Amino acid sequence: MRTTISKQFRWEMGHRLPFHEGLCKNIHGHSYEAHVILTGEPDANGMVMDYYDMKLLIQDKLDELDHCFLCDASDMVVREFLERNAMKTVLVNVPTTAENIARMLLTHVVSKLPAGHRIDNVRLRVFETEKTFAEVEISL
Repeated sequence: MRTTISKQFRWEMGHRLPFHEGLCKNIHGHSYEAHVILTGEPDANGMVMDYYDMKLLIQDKLDELDHCFLCDASDMVVREFLERNAMKTVLVNVPTTAENIARMLLTHVVSKLPAGHRIDNVRLRVFETEKTFAEVEISL
C-alpha cells in the first residue's frame, strides 16, 4: 500500500527580488521551513524510508544555505557588495523566489535518493512565512 511520509527542516536565509516593485526588492530574510514529502511502497518492515535517511537527502544543502544570502547571479548590485565584504553567499541563476528555492531543493533531494529506493513521488514545500509556501512535485 503506497504510503506518504514527511519531515520538516528549518534554516535562516537572506535574499531579495530586484525585479519586484514592492518591499521584497529590499534586502531581507526569512526563517524558512521545508517539508520533504516522500511517497512509495513500504519495505518488509513497513518503512518507506528511515527519517534519519530523509535528513541525509537535504541537510547538506540546508547547511550551505543556512545564514547565507541567496543571490541571483545577475543581481550585480548586491553580488558585488557581498563579495567585497566576504559575506556567506550562494549564487543561483534564477530569481530567489520561494518557487525557485523549492525547485532547487526538490532537484537536490531527488539527486540524493539511494539506488534501489522505493519512492515514486517526491513533493517539497518551502515556507517563506508561517502562512505562505510554494510546493513542487515530481513523480519518479
